[in-house]
Amino acid sequence: MKSDIIVVGGGAAGLMAAIGAARQLTLSENGGTVTVLEKMPRPGRKIMITGKGRCNFTNVKPWQDFSAHIQSDPAAVNPAWHTLTPEGLIDFFRENGLRSVVERGDRAFPATMNAGDVVDALKRACTLNGVKLVTDCEVKTVDVTPRGFSLDCVQTTRKQLKFKEEVTIEPVEHSCRKLIIATGGLSYPGTGSTGDGYMWAEEMGHAIKPCFPSLTALVPAGYKSDNPLASEIKNAFRGRTVYGKTKERKIAPLPSWYPKFPKHIERVTPLSEQGALFNGNTLENVQLTLMVNGSPVQTEFGDIEFTDGGLEGPIGFTVSRRAVKALNDGQKVAVSIDLKPSVELDKLDADIHGRWQEIIDDPRSKGQSFRRLFRILLGKLIPWDLTLAFLDTNQSVSVDTLARALKDWNLPIAGFVGFERSVVTAGGVSTQDVVAKTLESKKQPGLYFAGEVLDMDCDTGGYNLQCAFATGFLAGESAAKAL
Repeated sequence: MKSDIIVVGGGAAGLMAAIGAARQLTLSENGGTVTVLEKMPRPGRKIMITGKGRCNFTNVKPWQDFSAHIQSDPAAVNPAWHTLTPEGLIDFFRENGLRSVVERGDRAFPATMNAGDVVDALKRACTLNGVKLVTDCEVKTVDVTPRGFSLDCVQTTRKQLKFKEEVTIEPVEHSCRKLIIATGGLSYPGTGSTGDGYMWAEEMGHAIKPCFPSLTALVPAGYKSDNPLASEIKNAFRGRTVYGKTKERKIAPLPSWYPKFPKHIERVTPLSEQGALFNGNTLENVQLTLMVNGSPVQTEFGDIEFTDGGLEGPIGFTVSRRAVKALNDGQKVAVSIDLKPSVELDKLDADIHGRWQEIIDDPRSKGQSFRRLFRILLGKLIPWDLTLAFLDTNQSVSVDTLARALKDWNLPIAGFVGFERSVVTAGGVSTQDVVAKTLESKKQPGLYFAGEVLDMDCDTGGYNLQCAFATGFLAGESAAKAL
């Protein structure tokens, strides 16, 4: 099955690459065919879960401010961003029937607050521009040929019968003149991101920067149960399975670039009693400082969420990249939470003592234990549901030391949740091996990269999806111009 341009991967970058290529072919009047090969039954699986299903698809900050949120190399993203700016992306979605709203922090969402509508708009644009979208098609190998590229694939066909689904699997070969790899990273492998693109890129001579989870949950010490999981653990790379002591199975060695994380804690590891006290609580407008080897290295202001994974939320995710790197390097990591960042220590201390005196003088306090009265005091200062977790991690706190404890709630970090639930993958195909103005490979003519498969990751807040869409559009447009 021949195409002029093939895009491998039907995510944000891949779908936009196909649209960019098809539009350019129409403008040039040369014609040509564009095909997207997506291994999952439906495209855009990861888009569907972004922003808790609301899909914060871009951030409308100007480039100078936007680029400060790119944690890799902003220069490598600059040409793509200016080819498809946030305003241009919003216009694109409006042209395809999807209005947008901009919320706090310059974050843009679909007006419907439904991520599925973003995917539908992309699919609609693909259809209107003549893109052929092939799902259930997994690319196994990529070979360079004199006329371009040959892809050996496995095509799954599903037929719904009366009482069951009939599935047939058969090999199929696709070929193209230009190839765009937009397979994503390693994050959320259940959506299809399993590192395939890294393997093909490495086979064609590209350097792969070490990959690690970014925008992920940090796990405080004591948050998870110490009991090892009895069930088998799924490895993120290409479905390999690692078994516990009850079973043994030899597996193929992982590639040289595949990361090894001694501090990785599976998200499904059960919560400890302490973790259960934290789980489900949210802190708003607090200050979080990341400590590495006892020294502050990053401070953020905003919201924190404690989940079954660990410490998350906007500012938890923001410091996670640096925390994961430090943990991987064997350094000691902790976070310090200032629960009252707008109140000076002396004023807070005076307020605490005043509130304590009121509690002591209240007739209802007669006969109550000190711990009960102290928790009542604490409940006037922080969310009630979090008071037990605070006391469990500050067992020696007193009325005289409470102010300092509230301004510096120190939580040592034992590890982090891995690719199974990290929002993005840091690392990937080195941008030094790609021409920034076209996203064409310097190693293999006719090959382009877009999206998370590149060494390109950003803060939370719409920055990652903007970069995925922008690099996809530029790669597609460039491939079409080069035909």
